[in-house]
Amino acid sequence: MSDITARYRLDDRVALVTGAGRGIGRACALALAQAGAEVWLMARTRGEIDQAAAEIRAAGGKAHTAVCDVTDTPAMRKAVAAIPVLDVLVNNAGFNIPEPFVEVSEEHLDRLLELNVRAAFLAAQAAARKMLESSDRKNRGGVIVNMSSQMGHVGAVNRTVYCLTKHGIEGLTKAMALEFAPLGIRVLAIAPTFVETPMTKPMMARAGFAKWVEERIPAGRVGQPEDVAAAVVFAASPAASLMTGSSLLVDGGWTAQ
Repeated sequence: MSDITARYRLDDRVALVTGAGRGIGRACALALAQAGAEVWLMARTRGEIDQAAAEIRAAGGKAHTAVCDVTDTPAMRKAVAAIPVLDVLVNNAGFNIPEPFVEVSEEHLDRLLELNVRAAFLAAQAAARKMLESSDRKNRGGVIVNMSSQMGHVGAVNRTVYCLTKHGIEGLTKAMALEFAPLGIRVLAIAPTFVETPMTKPMMARAGFAKWVEERIPAGRVGQPEDVAAAVVFAASPAASLMTGSSLLVDGGWTAQ
């Protein structure tokens, strides 16, 4: 009988995580390394990814850093091209600016579309090109994990642009999955609920907001970055080898209502 736990390992695999300096991205980078992957951490802030990479190395893992703003397409493409071999992309970099629909400025609309959609698309494209360079790709396999949200499945007040971008990521995931399945590359989305991160901290600090969120999550708590990272490791691992085009909801039951 084969050891089922071995299918959750990522030994001899190379993973790239965008937005890896903090929050969900950082947790994903650490978790992938714990599962045996050699990890490349990409973010704008050198100090943050250097610290995370040092933590991985101190635990016996392999880590590299790439200081890059994913919205700088030439720099992002150059950084991805510099990775010798790539097996896993965690397409995580993203942002949100909650505000009423009628107050959304063109500047905010463009900013979210640029990062959450355009940069995510181009990062996935660069990663797919790198993966296809491997002459043994069909046997080796490859995985692109797009970071979506529960807001890619439902609507929400004051989050029209964010919902727009994450619904786009869900559609991108499905279309990419169909195109790359014959080539041995799987494409999945991870869709978290509200997670305690530096990005959500200001929202959670507002009077009554955290209570409002928790009351709408049947599991009774907001997510932690490690909850999402665990789903990412599963999605990237051979344990999920028959999964592609799917969205893994890590939402405590929010979208089941």
